[in-house]
Amino acid sequence: MTSARISTAVLLLLALCGCKVGPNYKRPPLTVPGGYRGVAPDASTQQPTGEQFAEMKWPAVYQDEVLQGLIKEALANNYDMRIAATRILQANASLGITRANQFPTLNGSAAVTNERSAIYPGAPTFDTLGLQLNYIVDFWGQYRRATESARATLLATQFGQSIVQTTLISSVASDYFLLRQYDGQLVYSRDTVAADHEILKLNTIKFKGGESAITDVYQAQTLVEQAEAEVISLQQAIEQTENNISILLGRNPGPIARGLNLVDQPHLPEVPAGLPSALLQRRPDVRRAEENLVAANANVGVAKAAFFPQISLTGAFGAQSTAITSFLQGPATFWSVGGQVVQPIFQGGRIRSGYRLAWAQRDEAELSYKQTVQQAFGDVSNSLVGYNQSRLYRMKIEEQTKTYKQMADLATVRFKGGVTSFLEVQYYEQQYFLSALSLAQAWYTELQNYVQLYQALGGGWQQ
Repeated sequence: MTSARISTAVLLLLALCGCKVGPNYKRPPLTVPGGYRGVAPDASTQQPTGEQFAEMKWPAVYQDEVLQGLIKEALANNYDMRIAATRILQANASLGITRANQFPTLNGSAAVTNERSAIYPGAPTFDTLGLQLNYIVDFWGQYRRATESARATLLATQFGQSIVQTTLISSVASDYFLLRQYDGQLVYSRDTVAADHEILKLNTIKFKGGESAITDVYQAQTLVEQAEAEVISLQQAIEQTENNISILLGRNPGPIARGLNLVDQPHLPEVPAGLPSALLQRRPDVRRAEENLVAANANVGVAKAAFFPQISLTGAFGAQSTAITSFLQGPATFWSVGGQVVQPIFQGGRIRSGYRLAWAQRDEAELSYKQTVQQAFGDVSNSLVGYNQSRLYRMKIEEQTKTYKQMADLATVRFKGGVTSFLEVQYYEQQYFLSALSLAQAWYTELQNYVQLYQALGGGWQQ
């Protein structure tokens, strides 16, 4: 009995002092630029101060109260968000299952045995109660590495939900701004239809009075038809965009409430982007890729532990009596303690192949992580360039639209005074109409780049 106790103590001590085979995780070296392309050189070399764009909460970025309500509804009801939440529950449960392997299992048992034989016809019935203990000593850290991998997988799943959240916020905001673009274009197109009908009426009167040719009537008619066709196209685009937003909100297709006009949407003229190194912590896709690498790295340790012997402990304790009532009178007790060591000798190359597979998966995860980081830098740089240049473009289109408006008004005055033909009026009216539509689109492009920049910097989930 003393020898058994000593053996048990030794095995328990080994369990407490065991190591973890396999590589410990260390973030791989990355080439991080000092600043983003698209930022002024003097600004990129300075340490940013104050709140960065990505650190702002999304209600501070999207200040339209109607848009805020739509985003809140989407976060609560969108099916992608709800599916992502169930994946977190699954990953958390998987972690619990994996972690349970680190602990001993204890099972209770009860049995009734009735034995009869020709030699001993009066053999009694035995009642047995007992406890069985089984414990595989995690000396090589196999189960601890597996738990490490499962915990990293859980974190990766949580960051996956954050990716869904940032994408959803951006999609709702972008589609809402697109809807407001169509609304503005529709209002202008309808106003143009009414104005062009007045011009058509005037040209018809002048033609009937012999003051102008029939071509003036036809030219005025083309202006009306152009504006009416645009109204039809915009009505289609509006309803389809409303349907898209409804699906993002978890609704059936239907109308969407409106807030501020597109030109009245508050947004920063200059965005403080911060330093590229901050993306390693701010971007949820980068964080997820790194946790996938942590999980793959831990799985290498799990695979390596398979090369080493498996140490297991077993124990049993119980009592036996000829009747249940006899337990109170001092039943016969029994106990046993044992240990076992199993060393793989020949597995047909399965263990070695599993180890190579774990390393290959770990290398793939590292490459994917580095690729995700590099792509993140590219996303921010593209969004910065897009936002800055789209603002400049929108300003130029504003100037162009004002110029065409002045030219169209002047041509109308010249036509009514008999100085020029209606062809000049038609040309400048068409150019002004197209430029006004382009201006609304330029406003949307600027705000869309604003949305994309916020998402590219990792904003919208750390709250």
